Amino acid sequence: MRRHEFQPGRLLAGLVLVAAGVLYLLDATGEADLPWFLAIPMTVGGLCLAALVGVVTYAVRRDRRDRITESSDR
Repeated sequence: MRRHEFQPGRLLAGLVLVAAGVLYLLDATGEADLPWFLAIPMTVGGLCLAALVGVVTYAVRRDRRDRITESSDR
């Protein structure tokens, strides 16, 4: 497999969804009592945070790429 760039937004989204899945699994087995109105905002908030991290990562990489092409054009 070829190396790919690190994408922290996707990592964060995956961790949030895994955490929500684990909480639902614990609720289904009776280990924890998870109200539905707690899980949905946690998941949506985590996905919004992941989107924000992805946008910031894209902006930083785009700025670096633009600086590199400017310096090589001169």
